[in-house]
Amino acid sequence: MDPNREQALKELAETLQYQFKDLGLLHLALCHSSYVHEHAGNMLSSNERLEFLGDAVLELCVTQLLFHRYPHAREGQLSKARSAMVNEGRLAHVARELKLGSYLLLGRGEELQQGRNKPSLLADAMEAVLAAIYLDGGLEPADDLVRRLLGPFAETAIQRANRKDYKTRIQEKVQEMMRITPRYQLLEASGPDHAKTFRVALVIGGRQAAVGEGRSKKEAEQMAARRALEKMERPSEPA
Repeated sequence: MDPNREQALKELAETLQYQFKDLGLLHLALCHSSYVHEHAGNMLSSNERLEFLGDAVLELCVTQLLFHRYPHAREGQLSKARSAMVNEGRLAHVARELKLGSYLLLGRGEELQQGRNKPSLLADAMEAVLAAIYLDGGLEPADDLVRRLLGPFAETAIQRANRKDYKTRIQEKVQEMMRITPRYQLLEASGPDHAKTFRVALVIGGRQAAVGEGRSKKEAEQMAARRALEKMERPSEPA
């Protein structure tokens, strides 16, 4: 390994607060397929296999974190919170804080396309780095890294997971008050296929309670449910 590259990886390892026995694993975790394709004669491997492993390690570590930290949370809440913690945007944010993009080995094409700042590349690299730590030192240091980097977001994730969406809230409210189930009726779908707009009516007991618009039917239904809730929860004016 080039001495400058080795020194850079040692600095990254310090930032990660983990001392690698095999620094080559960290090097591999940051080797993008575009770089490998341009250096085919060097018998290099990309970080894709490590990314695959890191995805599973990440999910296990976050699952354990949420399971033990929130013993009274339901399965659905834990699942939603986990999804919020391991999504591409969150991982890319953490990778940027670690300045992971500056350590990536990229091909010329990716360099020209600002690959070091792409959320997908950064998220993949973060998973690959986690896998490198797991292979080098086992689950404990990998779990420690996840807790340090993602643990602070757990509380927000679990709180948001506890919030019910508008469709669930309106259904529960209508069933409690009227013993019926609201339904949704598509009124209109307009615009080109790549940018359609949907209008959906929320119907309660045969009467149109509210209309919502959105880029998808699901989004329009949520908007209709939200407007219906706002109407139902608005204080009635005195006669």
